Amino acid sequence: MDFTTSALIVSWVAIALLALVVSGLVRQVHQLSRAQPHGTGRVGIASGASAPGLDAPALDGLLSTDRATLLLFLDADCGTCGQVLAEAGAWTVRRGDAVAPRVVGLYAGTAPHSGEGPVPVVGDRPELFTAYDIPATPYAVAVDPTGRITRSEPLGSPTALLRLLDDIHPATPRSLP
Repeated sequence: MDFTTSALIVSWVAIALLALVVSGLVRQVHQLSRAQPHGTGRVGIASGASAPGLDAPALDGLLSTDRATLLLFLDADCGTCGQVLAEAGAWTVRRGDAVAPRVVGLYAGTAPHSGEGPVPVVGDRPELFTAYDIPATPYAVAVDPTGRITRSEPLGSPTALLRLLDDIHPATPRSLP
């Protein structure tokens, strides 16, 4: 037997062994996936739940009982969070009506800036991040005037924020000329 034939036989044996190992791994993964409970994969607080922490002194005067409120959970070290907050401010200025949702920015740590602006910002509220089960930032939670959660979802971009705001408060359609 020459070298080429020996190498070919060894290669086929190695391929057969590799196939057996991969087959065993696939079987184990399949068994483990059947053993795991399959949840809905929901993150954040559930829609319909009562919104916790709305009576906190730091939020006094920021929430509205006559219109919806959109809570933006943000982080000072998150670049997208800054963009989302800026877009929320621009949207608030553009809309400017009394029935549009009130947007409030919340930070677990120190807020990068505070004070009244188009979007009021409240810092040092880690308990709200826990109460609302916030997995990542930026994250938005819409609360209706009765204090119930209507939407809870992560925001990946300022565009996602605009889509959410349009869903919870569609712009008034203009008549055609």
